[in-house]
Order: sequence, then structure tokens, then C-alpha cells
Amino acid sequence: MLEIDIPGWRRWQLETIVLDLNGTITVDGGLLPVQAAIVRLRRHPEVQRLSADTNGTLDLNAAELGVVGFRLSPLLSGSEQKAQHVRQLGPGSAVAIDDGSNDVGMFELTALAVVVVGSAESAPARLLEPRRLIATLRR
Repeated sequence: MLEIDIPGWRRWQLETIVLDLNGTITVDGGLLPVQAAIVRLRRHPEVQRLSADTNGTLDLNAAELGVVGFRLSPLLSGSEQKAQHVRQLGPGSAVAIDDGSNDVGMFELTALAVVVVGSAESAPARLLEPRRLIATLRR
């Protein structure tokens, strides 16, 4: 369990971290230098990866990080699938880390939501590479 205490506000006891793949800890399917941080994080809560797997690297990246990967169905709304996954986990003890418009439903349910803005890749790069834009705007 990961405990985060914000003095004067609240204390979270987080059991699960839910991460996206593209734009959050990978760019074009290639893992960003986050492995050490993920290894440190997974000592306490469970770390899970949710992805539509635009670049086909979910299984490889999940194995590299030693985390569980969940592939979203291309036939259903990614936003609804992510929210449903969080509901099943118990949203009061989950944190979501993601960067796209398809994450709002999941963010509204989790105890803590961390929105990645520009640290994984820049907005211009998403516009120049359509797969990046698609991965971010998928619903």
C-alpha cells in the first residue's frame, strides 16, 4: 500500500496504480526511462497497465516493467472500459496516471488522478505523428 498524506487536506491509502501506455510511459511504443520508478512503486501498490495498444507493445512493456497489462477492446469505448476497470478495483484505493481525453471517466472515479501534460511527449509531437494523437484522443 502506498500512503500519501497531504497535510491539512487528506490522506490516501492507495492499493493500485493504473497507468496508460502511449504518452504516459512510452512514446511510439518505446519505453521511456521510467523502469526504476515503476520498480520502486510496485513494491507497495499493484501497478497495472491499461491500453488500446496502438503500437502493439503492451505485453513487451508490461513484461519489461514486471506489471500486469490489460488490453482494451477496439470495439468498445476506451473511456468506459477504463472507468469499468477502476470500478472493479475499488476506486477509493486507486490512483490513475494518464494523459488523454479518454481518461476522464477513470479520473473521476479514482482516489487520486495524475494527468501527464507534456513530460512524456510534447503536443507538437502528437500533431506530427497521427498515432500519438489517436492514442490520446481515443474515446
